[in-house]
Amino acid sequence: MKQGGKLLVVLSIALFCACVGMAQPATSVGAVRTITISSEPNTKVFIGGILYGKTSKDGILEIKTVAVGPHILTLRSDGYKEKSQPLPATARGEIKVPLVKTTDESELAFQEAERLLSRDREKAIAAYQKAIKLRPNYPEAFVALARAQADDLDVDGALKSIKAARRLRTGYAEASAVEGRIHKDNAEEEQAIAAFKRAIAEGKGFQPEAYTGLGLLYKEKAETFGGASDFANESANYVEAAKNLKIALKQLSGAPDAVVIYQLLGLVYERQKKYDEAIALYEEFLKFFPDIPESEAVRSFIIQLKKEKP
Repeated sequence: MKQGGKLLVVLSIALFCACVGMAQPATSVGAVRTITISSEPNTKVFIGGILYGKTSKDGILEIKTVAVGPHILTLRSDGYKEKSQPLPATARGEIKVPLVKTTDESELAFQEAERLLSRDREKAIAAYQKAIKLRPNYPEAFVALARAQADDLDVDGALKSIKAARRLRTGYAEASAVEGRIHKDNAEEEQAIAAFKRAIAEGKGFQPEAYTGLGLLYKEKAETFGGASDFANESANYVEAAKNLKIALKQLSGAPDAVVIYQLLGLVYERQKKYDEAIALYEEFLKFFPDIPESEAVRSFIIQLKKEKP
């Protein structure tokens, strides 16, 4: 199957999930539990730093996830003070999280930056910088700024922002993961691997963004070796890619970004000629995402793979 078409599906599914803003069911890696978050309407819900979606106009978000944790539950809503609280690994049912209005100008500037990010990156960067000027001790704003700067191809600025975030908060796993992404996108392989691995250590083994970064890095290395007919190194790097993407998929545990990892891991299995594993993965995907527009394409992958199997 041609990779280009598959990657288009990956990207379109990712965009679809971002647009609907809803959490998705988890993979079959453990017992699935349902958590219902009740708060203000259109509130972003994060578990362990991972965005699971937004609450509805009624202030409700139902999340199906695998019990991994405990983690920190964080809610962000425009005009309200951010709130974080522990989320036990055994948490189930409805969790009510009341929010209070905020007049903190730095927090309001951060929220403005988040709103602007998808429409005007330059203005978003300025709003993040305003938030930091108002509150110099704002590590989350530095990391968000670094992401926006990296997307704007300001590598030096992004790394400077990450350095500031890490200075303000020791052991900041997300900052290290973003640093790894910056190095990876800048073709600085050794620095990227070191930063991703540091992020995983700082997260005490939990850092799906870093595991995804490593998976993508090793996948790209495998493709490069394959293009040079170095099949031994191609195979070894696909093994590393699959290992890291599997961990990322497990840790994302129901978050919308898990959809993309299903597709990437499926591509790796296909390159390894692990047709049974790829088919099983795509079939699992369809159990959880049967009705999104791209599902028909995924069904066609399964049909073609079954024909290609020895």
